[in-house]
Amino acid sequence: MFTIDQSVEAGAASADSPAAKLQQEGVSDRAFSRGSAADAAPVPPVMRKLPPTPFGVRVQRITQEAEAAGETFRGWEERDVDELLIDISDTIVRAAKDLARRTVIETRMGNADDKAAKNVFASHEVCRSLIGRPAAGTLSYDRHTGIVETASPVGVIFGLIPVTNPVATIAFKTLIALKGRNALILSCHHRAHNVGVHAAELIRDALRRRGAPVGLLQCIERCNRATTMRFMRHPRVSMILATGSAGLVKAAYSSGKPAIGVGPGNAPALICADADVAAAAKSVVESKAFDNGVICGSENNLVVDTAVRTAFITALRAAGAAVLSSAETAAFTARAFDLSTGRLHRDLVGQSAPEILAATGIPRDTSVRLLVAPLPIAAARGPWGLEKLAPVLSMFDTEGAAAGIALCQKLLARNGIGHTAVIHTQSESLARRFGDQISASRIIVNSASAQGCIGIGNALPPSLTLGCGTWAGTSTTDNITYTHLLNIKRVVFSRDVAERPASGKLRPGSPSAPTKRLNALVRGFAPIHTGTLRQSLARGPGSLKP
Repeated sequence: MFTIDQSVEAGAASADSPAAKLQQEGVSDRAFSRGSAADAAPVPPVMRKLPPTPFGVRVQRITQEAEAAGETFRGWEERDVDELLIDISDTIVRAAKDLARRTVIETRMGNADDKAAKNVFASHEVCRSLIGRPAAGTLSYDRHTGIVETASPVGVIFGLIPVTNPVATIAFKTLIALKGRNALILSCHHRAHNVGVHAAELIRDALRRRGAPVGLLQCIERCNRATTMRFMRHPRVSMILATGSAGLVKAAYSSGKPAIGVGPGNAPALICADADVAAAAKSVVESKAFDNGVICGSENNLVVDTAVRTAFITALRAAGAAVLSSAETAAFTARAFDLSTGRLHRDLVGQSAPEILAATGIPRDTSVRLLVAPLPIAAARGPWGLEKLAPVLSMFDTEGAAAGIALCQKLLARNGIGHTAVIHTQSESLARRFGDQISASRIIVNSASAQGCIGIGNALPPSLTLGCGTWAGTSTTDNITYTHLLNIKRVVFSRDVAERPASGKLRPGSPSAPTKRLNALVRGFAPIHTGTLRQSLARGPGSLKP
């Protein structure tokens, strides 16, 4: 979801340091680099034994405590779990402003008001989406199919916490993990470590108040790269929730453990000829200016139909954006981007528009909330076509919907494929066409993307971990929630006993029934010829019953 690097202080490892030992095992520092996922070295799936060290003892103690806590928690009733989640949610809501202030001071990113709102959303709204839903034992029983679904916890989850949204992500991952009776071990980005530990301790206090084992939530003190890898590969860790840099997500998927990872964002927003330009401009500004642009699902590139270009620029200015001139854009490009990487300079990430203008020497009113740079399409191949975690947007012109959709797809193919895309149009058919042709897991229609992609103002599950599908090398396109952290089992009754008698007593099924059905299928499809399946379907679903 977020692409700020989650690795900790680098440095040469001594020959007998844990990092050096892991490197000897084949775990390269490149797995934690700022480069692309392809740069990450593969991680051996099986953890080899190392001589006992205090480092290893700490990992053993934490994982043992998590596993024991999960076993105890597994017997809790659904109502008691929900009451615990409500208490945790209320705890974060009460501390939301203080935690937001601490986050901005420590990370030097974003703004406190928006982070407080995010903290409330990630606790209150996520909790609301979980309360009353079954997450243990029987989930459903379909009398027609004879299938009963039951749930069990996945076990101990290792959760990576990004610098961009540390408290909100901690609250979110804790709630969805505990809903499924799982234990959670957190590893916070080193630039958000203190506030992350503080938030985790507030939640552990709530666990104590409710009589829950505090080992359900643990936050690793000063986690370095070697420790992170050891936890990822530890036998007691059942799953990894990887929200962080591309290299770290790649390392999680290469750990030999089931992992749910995310991809970088770079959402294109198509402003169509029939769009309500005033509403679209307001949505763009509210989205990209929110928390100084650090939400990865926010708009990064505007693709505007030439028919509404002038009107849209006027609307952007009215909504609080500064639209740069050609000379200002050239100066900004030279001063704001590290041209060797194509990324914004690190000290500009998550800063406000006035702060970025001051740093780049471009004079503008201090009330400006967003910077927009009109550019030729060729500039999409440079730094302007990449993700920008700041209130900064590129703007490209195209003629007609087909050209606009094609450019949006090219932008995603370069960076951010599988994440999110946006369209502003009054045509439902055009919105559907956009969705069909764009390689993105979330297509936001006529709405602010930063808020919409995480489930604000729509029916998407409220989530701070957003899957990006196989396009981005991840395992799902879903907004991650508690159901992804369950082992769902299926109790399957044979078809001839699927309908229970009124007494509830099962009749024994015919041992030969499955064989008879298979033989009937073979007879029905021999010889195989075109139209056999159509004929079978035309006769009805029961036509092949023995």
